[in-house]
Amino acid sequence: MNRATRLPIQLDRNSPVPLYFQVAQRLESLIESGDLATGTRLDNEIDLADQLGLSRPTMRRAIEYLVDRGLLVRKRGVGTQVAHAKVRRKIELTSLYDDLAKTRRDPQTRVLSFATQPASDVLAVEMGLPEGTDVYVFERLRFAEAEPLALMRNQVPANLLTLTAEDLEAQGLYNLLRANGVNLRIARQSIGARVATAAEARALGETKGAPLLTMVRSAYDDQGRAVEYGDHLYRASRYSFDLTLTGW
Repeated sequence: MNRATRLPIQLDRNSPVPLYFQVAQRLESLIESGDLATGTRLDNEIDLADQLGLSRPTMRRAIEYLVDRGLLVRKRGVGTQVAHAKVRRKIELTSLYDDLAKTRRDPQTRVLSFATQPASDVLAVEMGLPEGTDVYVFERLRFAEAEPLALMRNQVPANLLTLTAEDLEAQGLYNLLRANGVNLRIARQSIGARVATAAEARALGETKGAPLLTMVRSAYDDQGRAVEYGDHLYRASRYSFDLTLTGW
């Protein structure tokens, strides 16, 4: 069992943001960054309130806010622990593997299927490939901290690199592309949502009909070559996309 952890939190008492919310935001940031890993046990509310110079009701409200969001869980006889942090991902040309590794979420991959076959007519048009181009077609289940997170179907032109299922279980796809001199430059991406089928739910540890985020991406390298077509599903309970919007 993990020992209780002191929290490196500083509060701005002159801010209009309520103190409980400042605490909750900082805790959420620590969880998402991996500084507070899944299973980490926090001190009790009284000790936490003393550490931060807060009243117990204020500290309790911050904890309850994160419990309601599924980031913390209370266990009888154990106390308050970090639950499963939701993966928040910026809309950038990065791989899920890299993003998970960067936040110390222990990415792991299970290859569910792997084959080489001629590109379909639809894929050839979508990626601008010559008709009949051989492509690797594979499906992977991606884990974060030993919990299933995403079901990923990809197609990659076979003339770009030599690829095996073992390679894909050991490393992320973008790592393998970069190692073979492929520099990703631009992608078209569409994000949506739908409910899980029975098979998808079993793979992802969800119930049939659970909400899933969808992402379809066509990526190109610095030579303008199509290098990847991805059709991915993410657990909405564990994953979100972040966008930054600016005004004119």
